[in-house]
Amino acid sequence: MPRVTSERFSKAHQPSAKSNASKGYRGESSTSSVRNPIFNTERFGQHILKNPSIAQEIVEKANLRPTDRVLEVGPGTGNLTVRILEKAKHCTAVEMDPRMAAELTKRVQGKPEQRRLEIIIGDFVKAELPYFDVCISNTPYQISSPLVFRLLSHRPLFRVAILMFQREFAMRLVAQPGSSLWSRLSANVQLYAKVDHVMNVGKNNFRPPPNVESSVVRIVPLDPPPPVRFEEFDGLTRIIFSRRNKTVHASFQAKGVAEMLEKNWRTWCSEQNKVMEEVKMKEKIEGILEETGYKEIRAAKMDLNDILKLLLAFHDFGIHFA
Repeated sequence: MPRVTSERFSKAHQPSAKSNASKGYRGESSTSSVRNPIFNTERFGQHILKNPSIAQEIVEKANLRPTDRVLEVGPGTGNLTVRILEKAKHCTAVEMDPRMAAELTKRVQGKPEQRRLEIIIGDFVKAELPYFDVCISNTPYQISSPLVFRLLSHRPLFRVAILMFQREFAMRLVAQPGSSLWSRLSANVQLYAKVDHVMNVGKNNFRPPPNVESSVVRIVPLDPPPPVRFEEFDGLTRIIFSRRNKTVHASFQAKGVAEMLEKNWRTWCSEQNKVMEEVKMKEKIEGILEETGYKEIRAAKMDLNDILKLLLAFHDFGIHFA
């Protein structure tokens, strides 16, 4: 039997009965007529990939090696898992639904693959992750963003991740500066990884068919990662992308921004044993934006280098975002 690690499953993980009835695949509305006949998949935002050719193509995109250890998130009944086990040395599958984990266990029982499969029952966001070379996932909608950033923060770095998401989310991951989908998410992910669109997956490839289309992306983390604290970069993008089509100056004029940055600056001065002089933070912010030339630029047009230059300019004065 594959080794099963049971994570504690509490009521905090369970949506209300009302939300179960009104939520379907990846947070979209659903009716009882499209529910999975075996499992209440909408409870966990999952949908079963039924097309074997699509499952095979997703696994092939990972270019698995015989020595690879694979992390799979949301294996469901194992349509991707069995193909992973054909090519990889080991697979750790993280599954929220104990019934699906039991179905997957039965699927490999008595076969050579059973010794190379470990199942962790529980919430991926909270689970303790093992070492892995590759991640493959048919991702439940509600953990799309947490999954991406948990993977990018995992050490040691993995080689590649092949991940299926709701198409709009996938397109935001690969969006380029100046496009309508370029966003804080795009910048934060692309700072640490190369992201490519791999393939589209139509809704009829799932059982039951979802209300949204899906896409598969390939994420390759930069190795070594850039020497930039994620909290700092994310703090800056949170401000400038809050009004992505407004000027950067307008974003910094938003209520509470100057006060927050002044508090951070005073904390930094204290940690560095620097004498705190009186400073008019709003005027200082405007001065930095003027000097860097980004005052009248819109976040929607800024690329990663622009954002990093602006971050460095603030840091030179001791202004931090986290």
